[in-house]
Amino acid sequence: MQTDPLADFLTTIRNAARASKSEIRVPWSRMRSDVAHILKNEGYVLEVEKVSDKEAKAGKPELRVKLRGTGKTRAITQITRISKPGRRQYVGSKEIPRVLGGMGISVVSTPRGVMAGHQAKKQNLGGELLLTVY
Repeated sequence: MQTDPLADFLTTIRNAARASKSEIRVPWSRMRSDVAHILKNEGYVLEVEKVSDKEAKAGKPELRVKLRGTGKTRAITQITRISKPGRRQYVGSKEIPRVLGGMGISVVSTPRGVMAGHQAKKQNLGGELLLTVY
């Protein structure tokens, strides 16, 4: 039983980046897919693909993520879960943090869906601060 599937997904990405793996496969979920697509749009990930039931192990859909960079040139050096099941972190549009002086991103779950922090600021939306990446 997983209590925080998003944290497990981030740990898989973190471990793969440190081990210089080029690709990871995790069980598909909408939240994982949304976060992975944000990472792709921001340039941290090369490719995100939902693997069909026939190709996936155990007959369930999987999310395949190809990471950018390997070794010391990896794109993701730090990925941190902020809002956790035991303590949720909510922020207003003016309270969304700038990560590493604008070099990183924060990911926010808003009423209009999951989006990068800078997009939420532009649309004047707040929500649950999910994670930061740099």
